[in-house]
Amino acid sequence: MPANNRANPHTKWQHSHEFNSEHQTGERNTLYVLILTAVTMVAEIVAGAWYGSMALLADGWHMATHVAAFMITLFAYRYARNNASNPAYSFGTGKVNILGGFASAIALAVVALLMIVESVVRLFDPQQIQFDQAIWVAILGLTVNLVSALLLKDHHHHDHGHGHGHGHGHGHHHGHHHGHEHKHDHDHDHDHDHDHDDHHHDHHDVNLRAAYMHVLADALTSVLAIAALLAGKYAGLNWLDPLMGIVGAVIITRWGWGLVLQTAPVLLDASIDAGVKQRVEQLIESDGSSSISDLHIWKVSSQHYAAMVTVITHQGKSSLDYRQQLSAFPQLAHVTVETIECDDSRCAFNGNSDGSIN
Repeated sequence: MPANNRANPHTKWQHSHEFNSEHQTGERNTLYVLILTAVTMVAEIVAGAWYGSMALLADGWHMATHVAAFMITLFAYRYARNNASNPAYSFGTGKVNILGGFASAIALAVVALLMIVESVVRLFDPQQIQFDQAIWVAILGLTVNLVSALLLKDHHHHDHGHGHGHGHGHGHHHGHHHGHEHKHDHDHDHDHDHDHDDHHHDHHDVNLRAAYMHVLADALTSVLAIAALLAGKYAGLNWLDPLMGIVGAVIITRWGWGLVLQTAPVLLDASIDAGVKQRVEQLIESDGSSSISDLHIWKVSSQHYAAMVTVITHQGKSSLDYRQQLSAFPQLAHVTVETIECDDSRCAFNGNSDGSIN
């Protein structure tokens, strides 16, 4: 039988880096919203040009920015899915969706900046406002945004990854015998109920959330615009229109900054929350004879982690034993465990120089 037809004996030890199956609903709904927004955009631009309405034209071109944002979101989904098995990506394409979310956050900041500039100009150089027409356009935009928000609402924030603790083991034995015998009888009853909602926001589809933020931003501007236009029409407070534009821009900037803070650390391989690392340490060291000397955990997608662990053991436990323990953390999609077996009393555990174990 040719070699390329034989089953790979190492398949069971290989890692799966396909992290995009849980995003199928988000991708589909983003496509629906893109189509809805694009159709509305074209209709407003055509109607505005036909009837000479600047309000319709302005809102149509404003919607074009959201069409571009949704195209970024959709591209990220499809690129990540189509390249999920591409060996060029060492840890899969999970971060492509994170990158899409980061790009959308930057787009939000640009939209907010343009809103501030336009609002300041109108504040010092008031324009004649066709209130009735502008109100109906704002109501149309709000309706489209509410429908889009329902489609983009993130239903996957309770989903968890399914990379159950695969890894590579590297065993090193340091057999320094000095006539010391340490016998330890530990009876530990640990209930490792890892509720992964500790950090609820970490389990969102960041790419979908970015698109959702665009919709909410547009809905917010529509609500503020309607309020300002009604105040201008019935109370003569025309200055409220540009002022509400500035208020909306400030809020959108804050949303965009929050999205940057959520995505940038993942793109930069920042370490995850200390609480997760502490739970991993407690689990590994729960037998009283194992000690972690080196631990790195970072995100490879919005919901999946990679981990590299070096463990010093007195009981001769293998890397497989520790990987089995770490399977209690289903978010760990890629685990590498290095074990160092040491029966020398000079191996200090938990900071004790005499070799004793707490």
